Amino acid sequence: MPTPLPTASVFAFLKLLLPRWQRRRVNGRSMHPTLPDDSTVLVDTAVSPHTQLQIGDIVLAQHPYQPSNQMIKRITAVTEDGRYFLQGDNSDSLASTDSRSFGPVQTQHILGKVTHRF
Repeated sequence: MPTPLPTASVFAFLKLLLPRWQRRRVNGRSMHPTLPDDSTVLVDTAVSPHTQLQIGDIVLAQHPYQPSNQMIKRITAVTEDGRYFLQGDNSDSLASTDSRSFGPVQTQHILGKVTHRF
């Protein structure tokens, strides 16, 4: 009979999962009223090209032309070639720099999916 595997401790389990999650602060009014300025969100960074992102998901993304600029936006459309149209929730279009100004983004620009708000 094979020897059973040892049970992982809660600490070991959390140590494995924690690098996957990031707390981020919302900066600006582009996601108002869903995510007000200065609110905190939890981002799951285990996003890959195989992750099933859908219209309506809120994501952390890298600006396609300003690599140091990361933004939190909602996926509002997916193109046939698998790019994502990202848009802020604020109805004032001037409050959000999003795909209306830079076009759809490729999968590699999606850095994570927002899963919780604090």
